[in-house]
Amino acid sequence: MKSFLYSVFILLVMTQTVGADDKDVTKKLLESKIEAAIAVLQKNDLDQEGKNKQIIEIVTPLFDFPLMAKLSLGRKYWPGVVNEKRQRFTELFTKRLKESYLDDLTLYTDEKVVFKTPVQVKRKIKIPTELVSKDNKISMLYKFHKSKHSWLIYDIEVQGVSIISTYRSQFDQVLSKGTIDELLLKLENPENK
Repeated sequence: MKSFLYSVFILLVMTQTVGADDKDVTKKLLESKIEAAIAVLQKNDLDQEGKNKQIIEIVTPLFDFPLMAKLSLGRKYWPGVVNEKRQRFTELFTKRLKESYLDDLTLYTDEKVVFKTPVQVKRKIKIPTELVSKDNKISMLYKFHKSKHSWLIYDIEVQGVSIISTYRSQFDQVLSKGTIDELLLKLENPENK
């Protein structure tokens, strides 16, 4: 009995250590990627297109775009979409997210990013951050999940508002009255709302 209890104790300690390592590694990964993106933004010898290209190369490996696409349609619509259209939707949605991320980054001036203590619940880690300037403080929450090989972002909350929930609400407005083809068309031609 003693050896069983000792084994359980060792297992619990090891699990907590692994969890702490996951949180620390994920936080350091996020910090390094955001700092690298900010460093690119501050380059004076690079035009905006060059900056955008480098930033996308830096941050893309952090995101689970296929999962984000699936979550943005939700259980209500995703199961009813055929594979070919799922793939097309994922491509267009990924493009939209990257463009939106770049648009947000261009607003960056001299704010400081503060990384707070990550919280892990099972196979998910949330990393709170704040973008702090002289006059303003914007809270962001990066949500990671454990994929096969690494921790990847599946959602970001800005000031408590989830980008996935926001997109799901927009897509629901289209799909509740229309079809996936109409949604794809809107994503292909965002200026023709």
